[in-house]
Amino acid sequence: MTRAALTQHIFSKGSYLCVGLDTDPQRLPDGLPKDAHGVLAFNKAVIDATIDHCVAYKVNTAFYEALGRRGWEVMEQTVALIPDTHFRIADAKRGDIGNTSTQYARAFLQALPFDAVTIAPYMGEDSVRPFLQFEGKWGIVLGLTSNPGAADFELQRLDREGKPMLYEEVMRTVAGWGTTDNLMFVVGATQTTQFETIRRIIPDHFLLVPGVGAQGGSLKDISQKALTPEGGLLINVSRDIIYASSGTDFAEAAGLAAHAYRTEMTGLLLPRLRTIGREPI
Repeated sequence: MTRAALTQHIFSKGSYLCVGLDTDPQRLPDGLPKDAHGVLAFNKAVIDATIDHCVAYKVNTAFYEALGRRGWEVMEQTVALIPDTHFRIADAKRGDIGNTSTQYARAFLQALPFDAVTIAPYMGEDSVRPFLQFEGKWGIVLGLTSNPGAADFELQRLDREGKPMLYEEVMRTVAGWGTTDNLMFVVGATQTTQFETIRRIIPDHFLLVPGVGAQGGSLKDISQKALTPEGGLLINVSRDIIYASSGTDFAEAAGLAAHAYRTEMTGLLLPRLRTIGREPI
């Protein structure tokens, strides 16, 4: 999916919601088998219920790989259920030496119909560039994460006080390896105080922001600090939507939760759309 197509979808829907399909078999509602078959049925019901309210889906590959061969098949079947009108993210966090990254890129961006894959940039440029070689496809590089371990490296300053933090240098450097048309960054929603700094470093790149909802991130705060005239955000929500109910009404509850996020996003996005003469449908 091109940047123009993604932006148009955000404008037309008045939403920048990404639904995270981090489907844990042990959390499936009563009535569904707690196995790969249940995961697929659950995913289909959630996609059907939320598709009118979101612009993207993020498939966390770990939840599928843990199920072995059948889990990989369910991941393939799940992404096939998502129409190409929606941005499809493989949350795989890959990154290795160049020839290995090339194979990872082919796996997710050619063999599977994902539009993007998340990347760990620690091994440097040759580990990232293979993901940026496919037209209409994206690499989404880990920039600043929400986990406690972010303090171990990402938030450490280089050399001494006054120097930039490591994550700032990573973002500044990686931004030069791609373009705003094929490169996004992951920024955790709980890192609210850093969003203004991030927007100074990468004012035009899209950000994929997990951690809103169950993890405590504020949609309003993030949107006020990081939305751009083109949108520029994909806010990922997983547990608050897919596990909105543990009963047989789980799909209906997921749809209602997604609708509520979309409604709030429309209100936050509307002033920016009006500055460029656009209105959501």
